[in-house]
Amino acid sequence: MANPDWSRLRAALRACRAAGTTPRLWWRDDDAVAPTHALDQLTALSETDGLPVNLAIIPADATDALARYSDAAPLIPVVHGWAHADHSAPDDKKNEFLTPRAAAAADAARGLARLRTLFGDGLRPMFVPPWNRIHEDVVARLPAMGYTALSTYGPRPAPKAVPGLAQVNTHVDPIDWKGTRSLIDAQTLIDQAAAQLTDRHDTDAPFGLLTHHLVHDPAIWAFAEAFLTEMQLGGATPWQMET
Repeated sequence: MANPDWSRLRAALRACRAAGTTPRLWWRDDDAVAPTHALDQLTALSETDGLPVNLAIIPADATDALARYSDAAPLIPVVHGWAHADHSAPDDKKNEFLTPRAAAAADAARGLARLRTLFGDGLRPMFVPPWNRIHEDVVARLPAMGYTALSTYGPRPAPKAVPGLAQVNTHVDPIDWKGTRSLIDAQTLIDQAAAQLTDRHDTDAPFGLLTHHLVHDPAIWAFAEAFLTEMQLGGATPWQMET
């Protein structure tokens, strides 16, 4: 990663501090199923930056070894769909819970049950739909299953997705998914984050970094570390979901 200019982000954070709206920073990482070298690297970065990782775990494939690993790591398990299987219709974008299907709600419920069995009280009842897409009918049923939060991507439309279900989204994804699958231009990411902080009206919303440790290359790791450092040096305070 070349040396980008962080001045716009620093200025946006200064303005937040002056206005008394310093963001609460959180970190979500998707697609975990088992301990790996990449997960070790994620854990090490979390320990260095002092920010826990909300680890979105695929319930159908989650292992006992991951549950044991998380006991000794700064990882907060949350539910990432059921099997991360694409059930999209031919003209839809990839999704597991957006295209209507009879088993969608049941899959969301068994995802929570499976991870509660593995992680016990360490699990946070947050639902993270794969590809960040979910149908409103499934959303409406999540609180009755025991979920208390929903997380997708982008500025949230409201603090609650439905009554009893907080909306806690991520805002910065450094991966060029449709192109190189390496790092998006770092300057573009920095300027986009600065613009979001400057223009946001929902100042109570936690501001989130989204990563995918299993597919990171050195450039993505370097940006994630630098971004987390800059945010916290700029006054952002850690946000963590309550049990």
